[in-house]
Parts: sequence; C-alpha cells; structure tokens
Amino acid sequence: MRLALFGGTFDPVHEGHLTLAREARRQFELDRVLFIPNHRPPHKQSGAQASYEDRYRMVELAVAAEAGFEASRLEEAEGRSYTIETLLKVRTTLGSEDRLFFLIGADAYAEVGTWYRWREVLLLTEFIVVTRPGFAIAEIEGATAHRLETLALEVSSTEIRRRLRGGEMPRELPAAVARYIIGRRLYESDRRLA
Repeated sequence: MRLALFGGTFDPVHEGHLTLAREARRQFELDRVLFIPNHRPPHKQSGAQASYEDRYRMVELAVAAEAGFEASRLEEAEGRSYTIETLLKVRTTLGSEDRLFFLIGADAYAEVGTWYRWREVLLLTEFIVVTRPGFAIAEIEGATAHRLETLALEVSSTEIRRRLRGGEMPRELPAAVARYIIGRRLYESDRRLA
C-alpha cells in the first residue's frame, strides 16, 4: 500500500488542498491520503481561528466524495502536534512493504531540519514536496524527496478567511464546506483582534 499523510491547519480546507492531494495521488499512485488537521502545530504561534472540531468536520466534508481520501484525528490531542509522533503511530499500522509519504510544501520542507527529532522523521517517511515549476527543493541529507510540480489554485486559507469576513463566499471552497461555514457562522469576525 502507498499512503500519504497531508497535515495542516486546514483553517479552512479549500480546493487548493484537494487539487494538490489529487495530483499527488495520481503521480505517485497513492492508495490513500490522510488529511490530518493539526491541533496545535509547533511552528505556528497564533492558533487556528476555527476550533479543532470545526476544522476536522470541514475536512471530513471536503473529502467525503473523494475515493482514497480520509479525514484523520491523529493529531487531535490537546498538546502540540509533532510529526515524529504522528509518523510513529501510522508506521505501527503498516506492513514492511508499505510505503509512507508525507505531502508538504517546499517552504515547510526547507525547515525540516528545525523539526523535533527531525533525523528520525527522515527515516520514517518519503516526502512529496509541492513546488512550482522552476523552484528548487532544499537539499536535506538523508531525506528521500520527490518533486510534485503543480499549478494549483493561487489561494490561501488566510485569503479565504479575509474574504469571508468581508461577506464574500470564495468559490475555492468546496460546496459542503461553504454550507458548513455559513451554518456555523465561522470566520465572520477575526476573533484574535476582537
């Protein structure tokens, strides 16, 4: 089996995330992609705007119709989410012939050397590094990195939240996610500034 982990804040999940995962699944013949909302990622100082439960539910809705995509609660714990701990949990469920991939942006991949127990991380997974044509991937000794060039949607969760606060419903949101946001009245105001 070929399994990829796709972690992120997903605040909110959007079509850009889904497009990247679809392309990774196609190019690397992945059997499954686990979308893993972080509870408290160690590299982000400010927390997510939506609660963990809301972010998990949005991911669940976004991937429901996608064969091979699953929402995962692997990083649900209250403390900080460390990649090494997630990888160790997943590795115990896999056979020796199974391949484990970690889907990551080129900018985050360049910082792998700063991660908690990063040398162990390199032994547990292969990276699928998302980049744009012409951009170099950082050289990290001991890492197995595969390049995924993409022309994915030029959208970010930050921009989507800004547009939602302005009363706009961005087309980059999956329909089920947009309905959930409306129903729960998420992102109507920036809570961190309130």
